[in-house]
Amino acid sequence: MQKFTFHCPTEVIFGKDSENCTADLIKKYNGHNVLIVFGGGSIKRTGLLDKIIAQLKEASLFVSTLGGVQPNPLVSFVNDGVKKALAQNIDFVLAIGGGSVIDTAKAIAHGLQYPTHDIWDIWTKKIKLEKTTPFGSIVTLAAAGSETSDSSVLTNEQTKQKRGLSTPFNRPRFAIMNPELTFTAPKVQKACGCADILMHTLERYFAKEQDNYMTDYIAEGLMKDVIYYAPKMLENPQDYLSHSEIMYCGSLSHNDITGLGRTKDFSVHKFGHELSAKFDATHGASLTTMWASWARYVYKHDVERFCHLGKVLFDISETGEDGAIKTINTLEEFFYRLGLPICISQLTGKILDETELKYLTDMCTDNNSKAIGTFNPLNYEDVYTIFKMANH
Repeated sequence: MQKFTFHCPTEVIFGKDSENCTADLIKKYNGHNVLIVFGGGSIKRTGLLDKIIAQLKEASLFVSTLGGVQPNPLVSFVNDGVKKALAQNIDFVLAIGGGSVIDTAKAIAHGLQYPTHDIWDIWTKKIKLEKTTPFGSIVTLAAAGSETSDSSVLTNEQTKQKRGLSTPFNRPRFAIMNPELTFTAPKVQKACGCADILMHTLERYFAKEQDNYMTDYIAEGLMKDVIYYAPKMLENPQDYLSHSEIMYCGSLSHNDITGLGRTKDFSVHKFGHELSAKFDATHGASLTTMWASWARYVYKHDVERFCHLGKVLFDISETGEDGAIKTINTLEEFFYRLGLPICISQLTGKILDETELKYLTDMCTDNNSKAIGTFNPLNYEDVYTIFKMANH
């Protein structure tokens, strides 16, 4: 196990009716003027938005709302949100939604501290993020784990780039997690969320470091839990047990605890980000599109690791290359059973031409200026080959 520093200061309030303490939490973190950020109309239809607004107003808090966050949150939306927040002297940002909404709230909170800059300047590190505005979240979809993570992802619609930013300033002050609030999410979003949870863990699990057993046990237990409860959650949209397990897994999968003492890979995320940026594809679906092709390309780098994963997750007894391939195939089949795409044509509705493949490869490698990943670093030709493998 390598050296590490772990600090996850987010206060987690988990369980039924946990959203009832929202106003008290905002006051605890010195919020007075609150901007509520949300996505579509689902929290309006369920009454959650009105419930939270009424609670905050009763606590004598000023409330403003900003709806319309898209699944792949946009830089332009964030910049507009910052302008609105500045005009209303917002001092606390509250996200109600899933990962895209929470990522947007993080970006707006950062932008409030840098009002003369485009938010993309922070994401591209033209300026160094050294402060932020307090923000918190009420989670309505178990997926990205943004409620406790140090990561946030934005899409620049002008440059067609999708980029993540990792910083301690991305940790929310609090995360309210009531599994019942995820009941009404569409089935496909729940399935994509389960995929994202597994991928956040797999991207840490496949690392160059060896002999990291405690972290392995945590990661393996989380993945086994998702594989067991995901089908149950999709079959029964009102099942509290399965939704609560998946929700907790989502938070743990991306707060770094499943990767302590080793490096992150995140090459599959890089592939997925480029597909999402170009085709506006759902994040979790873009990951399942690419994972098996990546795995088939790199598995010889550590056959034993793949075999061990297969034994733990699926009781696969085969060893060597046969065991590694069976593990990859079995996990791919699991994604397919959840109704998720496992190749590019299933994601985009078409097989890409050579120009599109080259474009994705250029974007993924910053025009052949860098390799991606750490488990088995991938150069331009590697990245192109993997995209080509998935292009069916």
